[in-house]
Amino acid sequence: MHKSHKKEEVYNFLLETAKEIAKKKLGALFVIASKDKIKGIYEPLYPQVVEKHKIFEKGSKELIIKLAELDGAFLISDEGILVAFGARIIKSKALPGYGTKHAAAVGITSHIKNSSAILVSEETHWIKIFKSGKIILEMDSAKTSKSVMHKIVTFVTDNDTALL
Repeated sequence: MHKSHKKEEVYNFLLETAKEIAKKKLGALFVIASKDKIKGIYEPLYPQVVEKHKIFEKGSKELIIKLAELDGAFLISDEGILVAFGARIIKSKALPGYGTKHAAAVGITSHIKNSSAILVSEETHWIKIFKSGKIILEMDSAKTSKSVMHKIVTFVTDNDTALL
């Protein structure tokens, strides 16, 4: 499967999952980066009982939604492999007025080139996408048409602002 196509599938899956988490009024942080760049930037808060698991496998979405109730971030490779969950990001960078998930998203996307973070806010139930240490997109948990979702994913994966 073509790598960018796989990356689009990863973002589609995670944005769909983020919307479900937001509807349940929970928070979450997904960090998407190259698997080799994730090493050494986090420490697990819990025993890693689920590792090297592809997010597309049957039952994964339900498992991720349950694990979202724990503190810490999900670290996911560009290919859709769950590297870690309940992870404390070491490279956090404070974002005034926001909490630890925002700080982790800013820090990690500043530190790892071409990484992204999808944050579900526990307070507002909005979904924010971070790249290069900045919020590049905010969306609510309402259903999004496939064509709009495709444009959002292409914007995030290819930095194609003409589509929006």
